[in-house]
Amino acid sequence: MREDVWAERAKGLLKAELKRRNVGYRELAEKLSAQGTPETERNLANKISRGGFTAAFLIQCLEAIGCSSLRLAD
Repeated sequence: MREDVWAERAKGLLKAELKRRNVGYRELAEKLSAQGTPETERNLANKISRGGFTAAFLIQCLEAIGCSSLRLAD
């Protein structure tokens, strides 16, 4: 797969987990800041919409929202 396809998939996974837990970007920013990773709501929206974030960022977000497992396929 091309790099942009992987980025879209990562973006979709993160957005789905946020939606499942009813967590918006503002709340995610607060949770990340509490973990020591300061992010603004606007910065998160931009970063996630681009989909070009690191695996470390994805894991930080998942941990912040209480996601302990991730399903990659249905």
